[in-house]
Amino acid sequence: MSFVPRRALPRRTFLRGAGAALSLPLLDAMVPALTAVERTPAAPAKLRRLGYVYMPMGCAPEAWKPAGGLTPGGDPLGALPSTLEPLEAVKDRVTAIGNLELRNAYPGTHATSNAAFLSAAKAKRTESADYHLGTTADQIAARQLGVDTRLPSLELAMDLMSMVGQCDNGYACVYQNNLAWSSPTTPLPAEAHPRLVFETLFGEGGTPAQRRADLSNRASLLDSVTDEFARLSRTLGAADRTRVSGYLESVREVERRIQQAEAETRDNPLPDLDRPVGVPAKYADHAKLMFDLQALALRGDITRVVTFQLARETSNRTYPEVGVDDPHHPLTHHGNDPAKVAKVAKINRFHVGLFADFLKTLRDTPEAGGSLLDHSLYLYGSGMGNPNVHDHVDLPILVAGGAAGNMRGGRHIRYAEPTPLANLHLTLLNKVGVNQSAFADSDGEVADLFDPLGV
Repeated sequence: MSFVPRRALPRRTFLRGAGAALSLPLLDAMVPALTAVERTPAAPAKLRRLGYVYMPMGCAPEAWKPAGGLTPGGDPLGALPSTLEPLEAVKDRVTAIGNLELRNAYPGTHATSNAAFLSAAKAKRTESADYHLGTTADQIAARQLGVDTRLPSLELAMDLMSMVGQCDNGYACVYQNNLAWSSPTTPLPAEAHPRLVFETLFGEGGTPAQRRADLSNRASLLDSVTDEFARLSRTLGAADRTRVSGYLESVREVERRIQQAEAETRDNPLPDLDRPVGVPAKYADHAKLMFDLQALALRGDITRVVTFQLARETSNRTYPEVGVDDPHHPLTHHGNDPAKVAKVAKINRFHVGLFADFLKTLRDTPEAGGSLLDHSLYLYGSGMGNPNVHDHVDLPILVAGGAAGNMRGGRHIRYAEPTPLANLHLTLLNKVGVNQSAFADSDGEVADLFDPLGV
């Protein structure tokens, strides 16, 4: 049993060093001291985190849709369709929801698919700076969940967001570049560079010049907190020492991978106009770093709200890692050519596989009598259904995690009639305690996603 001091360690405890400020994962020592009988490990384990992962340009529907789902309460998520097969090891933590729609994404564009995904709002058609959308669900959550964290929210992407002007059918590029909007006129730019995200999470601020000096003067950000960790360890029980040590090792491993990518860039300086300089050459390695940075941010309670764009709408990225050398966007206009549809399905499966690996990481990270996944809710999906016709119905949507809120995983829920995606946003906000009576064009909550005894 871990030693719990009579004076609880503050939840906002940091290990500080030169240019570093590392927050810590939830420890037994942070739970107010109680007797063995009084102490309830589940007390801090409430559902309190929301994450959103955006998959661009819809899906190949037949390779995505699970069987059944129309039974009241949904049906068990049995044999998975090919696109969802990578979720097999975590399917008990995942619910697929079918026949959700984004009515306000029409007239059916890539720009409005991305813009409406988290806002469920209609984007003002403009190519100028007078754009207007709506506050997104993640930012509504961040106003409450982010009050006590270093970062109210974390916005991540995989592509450079350098495009300006018109991007899609008269819509300003801002609609395609940004998932998160803190107000109808304030898009929040996402960061695609792992080093910049890492320094944001674990660095102690300062000017860009100071940060560059810190980087040149140390081999690792963790080097400067070694003495602080040794001092703290003397006050912790064995289990807490193991938790902190494991967390620091995870941070160090992510930093090592970032340093390796930067070194490879110096050795091979050919530019890639779609990617930041200094990121891993392979898409999967880059994406895994971005997912691991999310996991570290959630584990250290640096933020409780995350958005992640796996690629921009209209992306022409290729995926040679899974045998797809054709650009993604043209493939989605496949005209029902079986060969092209199969390649779109391969890309969808590849993206889902990266998400599945991330869910396994959260599941395998203990926290407060459960796991990091238990105390988080993640929505994965797209604002477009069938990209060949640019529709916004029957969206590919998954919800994962949430056991601390009694989410019932391992199921497929399918509505008989098209239902607003805003209903799901409303449900997830309410389940993490960000109580709302309505969101955008919602007309109720998603029934049967959570056990009635959930909190």
